[in-house]
Amino acid sequence: MSEEAVIHVHGADYEKVDSSYFEHRQLKQGAAGWVLLAGLGVAYVISGDFAGWNFGLGQGGWGGLLIATILMATMYTAMVFSLAELSSMIPTAGGGYGFARRAFGPIGGFLTGTAILLEYAVAPAAIAVFIGAYTQSLIGFGGWPVYLAFYIVFVGIHLYGVGEALKLMFVITAVAATALLVFVIAMIPHFSVANLFDIPPTDAAGASAFLPFGYLGIWAAIPFAIWFFLAIEGVPLAAEEAQDPKKNLPKGLIVGMLILLLFAALILVVGPGGAGSATIMASGDPLIAALESEAAYGGRTWVSGFVNLVGLAGLVASFFSIIFAYSRQVFALSRAGYLPRFLSLTGSRKTPWIALVVPGTLGFVLSLTGEGDLLILMAVFGATISYILMTASHIVLRRREPDLERPYRTPGGVVTSGIALVLACVAFVAGFLVDPMVVLYAAIFYALMAAYFFFYSRHHLVAQAPEEEFEVIKRAEAELGGMA
Repeated sequence: MSEEAVIHVHGADYEKVDSSYFEHRQLKQGAAGWVLLAGLGVAYVISGDFAGWNFGLGQGGWGGLLIATILMATMYTAMVFSLAELSSMIPTAGGGYGFARRAFGPIGGFLTGTAILLEYAVAPAAIAVFIGAYTQSLIGFGGWPVYLAFYIVFVGIHLYGVGEALKLMFVITAVAATALLVFVIAMIPHFSVANLFDIPPTDAAGASAFLPFGYLGIWAAIPFAIWFFLAIEGVPLAAEEAQDPKKNLPKGLIVGMLILLLFAALILVVGPGGAGSATIMASGDPLIAALESEAAYGGRTWVSGFVNLVGLAGLVASFFSIIFAYSRQVFALSRAGYLPRFLSLTGSRKTPWIALVVPGTLGFVLSLTGEGDLLILMAVFGATISYILMTASHIVLRRREPDLERPYRTPGGVVTSGIALVLACVAFVAGFLVDPMVVLYAAIFYALMAAYFFFYSRHHLVAQAPEEEFEVIKRAEAELGGMA
């Protein structure tokens, strides 16, 4: 790579690179239509139906988790409509980083991209822990060897090629959805309203059978309600590998969100309602615990065995697809110079192999803690920061660039994104109520990444990167105009 010029724009320095730079940083074009994109959106999230959400029962009881889930369903639905518009305007592999970059400049772009990266690097680690719990229930074997095996196999599949990976992911997701439907049907005969409220009320303010941990329990349950939907926002990261992204990204996002809303409602009602909230609130494999509880089938049956075996597909689907997401986020940030540039190198099959391996190694190390609930909090911390910045980007771009081409427009406009923004701020604070120290660790990581940007990478950005090029040209033209 040869440096031909440096452009100073809005507190950052952009280096012009030669064509060979991008020849080694190319993704495979046109690999996904809207059906695959919708499947990708569901795959990102579907593991949240199999494990993770139930920890919210231990924070807010069923009533607290219900209210928290309704609030987060509202936030995600409003945000998805906002992201549908943004992705149709700015269809690049940077996703949320690209949106915030356009709205708030390089600082906003980096802070958003880093938050998404934190979310997507940690979420697979949490899912790996839950995979270990399900394999332990199924074959009596779990722990770190299982975590390592899954990382090696599924990072390896992504290294082979994106088209193959997305198609396999779609099949796995369809199988996982079948397991959820079998679970719902099997639990309906055992449903009892009393089971929902079997957690004894505490002496907290506002405590009752509906809210056993009081009003504050609603807030504390929010990070686990988020687990029903976390990562749907990753669909725009597939922009450069999608067919007709301006049309298919919005459609894939919205269809995927509708499917997730249905699954969340079913699982939240029939799981605790069939087995009892107290029975599954601390389980690493709540669907199996529910089926085998005394209130349901009282032990191992072919149904629990089926859901256990096939249910692994749900965890695998999210694990598999979020590996895709983190690699594309690292790729985009690295290609633009925000992260070390070697991370965006692609191989002969046009897959970002270093961006797959490095975060995967970090995720495996985190999974060794075995603390799935605490890893969820770390992922949610990064996610909520990105949600705040992405929804704010929608509002700013609507105000600042009203004439920008918008192939899809958000119903309700800035009112919709404003609702998502307010609820994202509420969700951001919620993590501190559960375990402030875990969120503090995530914040330290975020601070170190921000320091890297301010002291180094903002002076070495790449002018021709897709997310940066428009702004560099616009600023340069404005400066030339001013000189004239």
